[in-house]
Amino acid sequence: MLMLDSFLAFIKQQNLLQKNDRVLVAVSGGVDSVVLCELLHRAGFEIGIAHCNFGLRDTESDGDEAFVIQLAIEHYQCPFYTIKFDTQAVAAQMQVSIQMAARQLRYDWLENLRQTNEYKFLATAHHQNDLAETMLYNLSKGTGIGGLHGILAKKNKLIRPLLFTNKQYIEQFALDNNLSYRHDSSNSQTKYARNKIRHLVMPVLKEINPNLEQTFYENAQRFADVETIYRQGIAAYKKQLLKTDRHETRIAISQLLNLPALPTILYELLQDYGFGNDRIGDIIRALDAESGRVFLSATHQLVKDRKHLIISELASNEASIYLINPTDTQVVTQHFTLSLQRISIDESFVPPTKAHIACLDTTDLVYPLSLRRWTEGDYFYPLGMNRKKKKVSRYLIDQKLNRNEKDRTWLLSTANERTLWVVNHRLDERFKVTPKTKEVLWITFSE
Repeated sequence: MLMLDSFLAFIKQQNLLQKNDRVLVAVSGGVDSVVLCELLHRAGFEIGIAHCNFGLRDTESDGDEAFVIQLAIEHYQCPFYTIKFDTQAVAAQMQVSIQMAARQLRYDWLENLRQTNEYKFLATAHHQNDLAETMLYNLSKGTGIGGLHGILAKKNKLIRPLLFTNKQYIEQFALDNNLSYRHDSSNSQTKYARNKIRHLVMPVLKEINPNLEQTFYENAQRFADVETIYRQGIAAYKKQLLKTDRHETRIAISQLLNLPALPTILYELLQDYGFGNDRIGDIIRALDAESGRVFLSATHQLVKDRKHLIISELASNEASIYLINPTDTQVVTQHFTLSLQRISIDESFVPPTKAHIACLDTTDLVYPLSLRRWTEGDYFYPLGMNRKKKKVSRYLIDQKLNRNEKDRTWLLSTANERTLWVVNHRLDERFKVTPKTKEVLWITFSE
């Protein structure tokens, strides 16, 4: 009963389960998952058994599936679920390793199964040996602080109730209780990285520390606590440094340069915007460089301005041009709306001077009007500059707009490509309201 007592104590200590929780158990048929089923059953929990047949070991894989079905029907009289994957084909399609594809297929299916059949938790049979191997693997490949603690006992709806013990005790429990289980022949092969760690690295380390698995488990608990403190610190830095206003987020360069551990903190600030560790060094080197340097992730762009790093979402799905007909009253883009209204006026009319409102003399308007982002070569005659021609690019520079603000600037033009309005900035002198104007097109910009 010692194993069961320790099992229940661990569940209580880690707050993994309550008495009436239904548990879906991932069962390969190996000794670990069989012992997990037995302990949950003896503890009185209602279980269901789920098995993935990855089709990687021919008849051996089919034999595992048959064993698990028999285990569910004859021994536990519980619900069971099975699925067979063409893992090699999926791996080729996803361009990942077979192990990575199998893991993704397994967890996606199990979580969907858990939700569909209303199980409170999904349980896997990971134990202290798995934890130690994972920590060593992560350290070998390179990892952040999350990888240091390896496998957690509880993560959302996924629980690992066997992390209190190791492989030796699991096998001894199966032997003492005459439990049948399957042997996976691939576990003895050293062509896989984790198996190399299991068979070649762990035995050497156990010569140094015979209690290696327990030591790794205790280290993992400390690393998990450190991560909790770390995450709280990162949250404070994000609150202090990330300033979001509508469509962009700014980070003051002067504040960044005073930070300790700048590469780590900057990575944490930028990873939500798709920037990985491979870009952080380049971004840091750009902090002392001239303005205008642009970095792109799959979803965002980061611009190094004079005083800020400015992050904005890529508008990859934005329409390139919007056509406006005389009867249209509204144009809705991803980030702003134009409201349009034709108004008859007399000599007493005074046009508004606010940048977000355009009042255009309708006399020379040629439809359809077009709304599009500005490009190099665009020009207009800024209102108030005595019909002096100016490139839009030069105008935006003179207004001291940063790169993101420039990229978000749109032009309203006539069908014969005469600029009417640098939207939300300046009208074109040629279409201003005069004492002779009888009708205006009133346009309001709103975000």
